[in-house]
Formats: sequence, C-alpha cells, structure tokens
Amino acid sequence: MTKTFKTLEDFLGTHFIYTYDNGWEYEWYAKNDHTVDYRIHGGMVAGRWVTDQEADIVMLTEGIYKISWTEPTGTDVALDFLPNEGKLHGTIFFPKWVEEHPEITVTYQNEHIDLMESSREKYDTYPKLVVPEFAKIAYMGDAGQNNNDVISEAPYDGIVNDIREGRYFDAQYHRVNK
Repeated sequence: MTKTFKTLEDFLGTHFIYTYDNGWEYEWYAKNDHTVDYRIHGGMVAGRWVTDQEADIVMLTEGIYKISWTEPTGTDVALDFLPNEGKLHGTIFFPKWVEEHPEITVTYQNEHIDLMESSREKYDTYPKLVVPEFAKIAYMGDAGQNNNDVISEAPYDGIVNDIREGRYFDAQYHRVNK
C-alpha cells in the first residue's frame, strides 16, 4: 500500500503487521474510530487474538496517531503510530499475573472474558511489567473499516507471510480461504 497518512480517516481501516525491536511480532487493525482487532505472533503471549477491543483512537498531529486501551486481563496498551515513517512506539503494561501466567491469555480472548476477569482477581496485578519498545512496520493494507475478515481466525505459523505475499486476502480484502 502506498498512501500518505494525513487525517484520522486515512488511518482508520488500515491493517498493520509490525515487529518490535525485542522481536515480538504483532498484527493490528484500526477497525473503526473506537475499535481495534489484533493477533500476536511473537513474544510472551504469542497466539493471543482479540476482536472488537474498545480503544481511544486519536490523531495527535498530521500522520501521527495514538491508540490506548485496557484489556479484560488488566493489561494496558498505548501505541503511537507514525505510518508515514514506517514505525511506531508501543508501551504494554502487563499485570503481574500475565507475566507469571501468560498461557492463560493465549486464546481468542472474546470467548474467554470470564477467565480473563477471574484470573485478574485471583492473581497479583502489581507490580506491572512495563514493556516500552519501538517497532518497524513491515506491512500496511487498506482493509476498509469494519471488515470482519481482517482478524477472523487464530494465528498460525506462516500467516503473516501469507498476508504479506498476497495469499490471504483477495482484491476486496476478504479472506481467500474461509
């Protein structure tokens, strides 16, 4: 995708794959002006995926965007996207329980909200593990807003390559193999 990001509308509906400097790989979609979807492909919670996460999405200045949210796990996330420069900065604030029991979160969160909330109550939440990292954006796709095909299945080995190499979505940005 070759696009210059200037407005919030330019950003909404964009699908990203990026890798943090620590090696963790994420896939993230600005679904609309208040919702994000994502899959995690590397790092301590690789295999986790979420749809329809409520988030605060704003444009700080032309082409620079800040997104923040709190998950049912108690994890807080703040992302600053600079898509025109192909980079972002993210800070993830993992509760102590996620650091100690990440395997509990490695699922499709939407089907396990009760488990996330009960784990948050059962285990320690403090001190938080704070992970601030820069990332390089490896892929940007114009999926359009509210496209439920973008993040619609669990991550699998090779999915990011299938996406980057054009085998995952058709020309209308719908999943090829449902």
